[in-house]
Amino acid sequence: MAQLAITDPQDQLADLQKTIDNLLAEAKSRGASAAEAAANFNTGLEVSVRLGEVETVEHTRDHGLGITVYFGQRKGSASTSDLSTAAMRDAVEQACSIARHTQEDPCAGLAPAELMAREVPNLDLNHPWSIDVDSAAQMAIACEDAARSADARIFNSEGANLSTHAGLQIYGNSHGFIGGYPSTRHGLSCAVVGKQGDSMQRDYWWTSARAPEDMEDPLVVGQRAAERTLARLGARRLSTREVPVLFRAELAVGLLRSLTNAISGSSLYRKTSFMLDKLGEQILPEFVRIQEQPHLARGLSSAPFDSDGVATRAKDLVTDGVLTSYLLSHYSACRLGLQTTGNAGGARNLAVSMGELDRTGMLRELDTGLFVTELMGQGVNQVTGDYSRGASGFWVENGVIQYPVEEITIASNILDMYRGLVAIGNDCDFPGSTRTGSWLIERMTVAGE
Repeated sequence: MAQLAITDPQDQLADLQKTIDNLLAEAKSRGASAAEAAANFNTGLEVSVRLGEVETVEHTRDHGLGITVYFGQRKGSASTSDLSTAAMRDAVEQACSIARHTQEDPCAGLAPAELMAREVPNLDLNHPWSIDVDSAAQMAIACEDAARSADARIFNSEGANLSTHAGLQIYGNSHGFIGGYPSTRHGLSCAVVGKQGDSMQRDYWWTSARAPEDMEDPLVVGQRAAERTLARLGARRLSTREVPVLFRAELAVGLLRSLTNAISGSSLYRKTSFMLDKLGEQILPEFVRIQEQPHLARGLSSAPFDSDGVATRAKDLVTDGVLTSYLLSHYSACRLGLQTTGNAGGARNLAVSMGELDRTGMLRELDTGLFVTELMGQGVNQVTGDYSRGASGFWVENGVIQYPVEEITIASNILDMYRGLVAIGNDCDFPGSTRTGSWLIERMTVAGE
């Protein structure tokens, strides 16, 4: 096991399955009434360049496993990165010892056997990239060169980074369920610095995909990094005002993330969520539909089953603006008196229904207000929904960008922001597991000079 390399995923998955079987058998022999175990193996390459020279080359290779045992409703867990037989037995022994000394938890235990994934569909997640260090460096340098040569005002670089990762994951439990699959993820990013007079700005762009052929061209990545940097030069501050605010598409993902955090089981049963008791209520305008698509081919968050072994399924989280589903693991569902939604480990591949307006159309819809393109800080109170974050972007008048702005703060309450959502664009132009266009919020407070 210690000498694994991802050359034959099916053989290696079979080896990991034997490891899981042995762990579960060991737990049973020590008196556990139930057990679950997960193992993983990952390899990767990352190459970073700056100013046309290679800065770092990092090869990664790691593996590990975790075992959780149950003695009735008492739970113990242990993990190890040593996959020798002796180390794995020690991990099981430690987990059993912990379980024997913990208090009973009425919700401790495995998810129901009937909810386990009966089949593990092929989601087309495994696309290894046999790129060597020299080729990776050349690709990253070409990306950075495209950014640096785009305009004379680009005078410095934070570099470009190319990464490729491959992994195997497998999970099994004493219901007899065991499932695993290989997956890959590749990425390229670039960040550069521009200068105009006394103004200096930096920005970046990136691409990420399961398959290397699905990535954006390196030259395009570099050019977009330069364009975004140049657009920010000459930024000004604004006086304090209340205005409509348009969130660029990739930043609108953050508004959605605040929602998914708030409807996650752990936040709900701990009563630390601004979405408490809102299932079935109108939280967004009627034109909003938010779907989870865990079986999306090549999706960056696709998975056939969740961390409990429960089959994942496509579903609406929001339909016609109404909250129709929480995001629950077996444990959090039990604490709430509900059934798991197959979301142990979080939401997978969210898609927001997009409107008909492109970026230009959304700016016209904004008319006069703030177009936000960068946010700073973590200013969302998950209990109250109060929202306050540092921001930069562009001031817009009559639907036309006038000048870049910086050193401002935008504030509201996120529930009011959801209710005040005016439109969602179709300008989704970024990589990621969440697909949405830009969001136009009716009114927020902008604090500046």
